[in-house]
Amino acid sequence: MMQDKVKNAAVVQKQDGPLISVRNLQKSFGELHVLRGVDQDITTGEKVVLLGPSGSGKTTMLRCLNLLEQPTGGQVFFQGEDITAPGCDINKVRQHMGMVFQQFNLFPHLSIMKNITLGPMKLKGMGKDEAEARAIELLKRVGLEEKANAFPRQLSGGQQQRIAIVRALAMDPKVMLFDEPTSALDPEMVGEVLTVMTDLAKEGMTMVVVTHEIGFARSVADHVIFMDGGYIVEQGTPEAVLDNPQQPRTQDFLRKVLK
Repeated sequence: MMQDKVKNAAVVQKQDGPLISVRNLQKSFGELHVLRGVDQDITTGEKVVLLGPSGSGKTTMLRCLNLLEQPTGGQVFFQGEDITAPGCDINKVRQHMGMVFQQFNLFPHLSIMKNITLGPMKLKGMGKDEAEARAIELLKRVGLEEKANAFPRQLSGGQQQRIAIVRALAMDPKVMLFDEPTSALDPEMVGEVLTVMTDLAKEGMTMVVVTHEIGFARSVADHVIFMDGGYIVEQGTPEAVLDNPQQPRTQDFLRKVLK
């Protein structure tokens, strides 16, 4: 009977617990300690923004969530499964975790349509017609359906980043991870990408975003995390962290970026 209770409790945890949990997450590159024991839960539908100076550990933390960086210590759970455990098929897990990088990472030799449909067809076994119909639907959402047959080099940086978002969405992920998605863009292109991300947030997509866009964090985030030196220094609502920070390090950072 006790074994049944434990088993049932585990099932409840898997279904009703956080979408992502990290426990005592650590990452070192040689002698450089980038993450020093981070704990965090991310629930379904939550929008989390990671802020901090360069080298604070925020991008490394994001990349550890889908094991693009292998943690040195600690655990990462996705839907209750320890994805850092030996034997975990991380490639299957990544199918549910969309990733958008700073530099777009589109395949330059493939058309936009093929960039978008490659994953659903190869990894999910989706038929060509279905994958292309879904791609057109997503391209319409970001105002780029006329670019389906273009190649990445023919698009602006803002357009390429919107395509990168669409490519991730085509896999129907449960969470979207954004690593400074506007940092490589010219200033006039930042808004078009943030608009797509804001619309995603309104639709209820779970999002974890590394960014320096304080305005985006203020308007979209449910939870803001400020990191420095591999630690979470302060976290809370945008109002608490951005408008009324308690820690001197957070206050100093915001003074500099909000000047």
